[in-house]
Amino acid sequence: LHLDSAQKAEVRLAETTLKTVKVRTRAGQVRTRPRHLIADKGYDSRSFRRYLRGRGIGHTIPPIRRPERFRPRRLPRYDPLRYRQRWIIERTTAWLQNFRRVMVRHERLLTTYRAFVLLACIIITLGALLK
Repeated sequence: LHLDSAQKAEVRLAETTLKTVKVRTRAGQVRTRPRHLIADKGYDSRSFRRYLRGRGIGHTIPPIRRPERFRPRRLPRYDPLRYRQRWIIERTTAWLQNFRRVMVRHERLLTTYRAFVLLACIIITLGALLK
């Protein structure tokens, strides 16, 4: 989880967020980078794709079709079947938006807002476990 002040482009926060990733594997090791990243068109930029390639992270990012950006034969390729897994992220975001305090940020301090986001995640997880 990485939170930052409002009004920043998500693609700029993505690199910082990816640096905070720590996932335990079944063998007990800690992975610091995901194998694959699925993102929407808002993350479509050459610099971000270059960053992912440099870290060895596979990606599925649909290209924005702008004629001045890529020549038609040079559009980045992506797997639409793999992109369908993005609904998991969208569903999680929708669950977080059920908490008004998280959706509309009233707190001035980022630490206070972070606490409310973590509380919302705990409540969502407990609700899923108790079903």
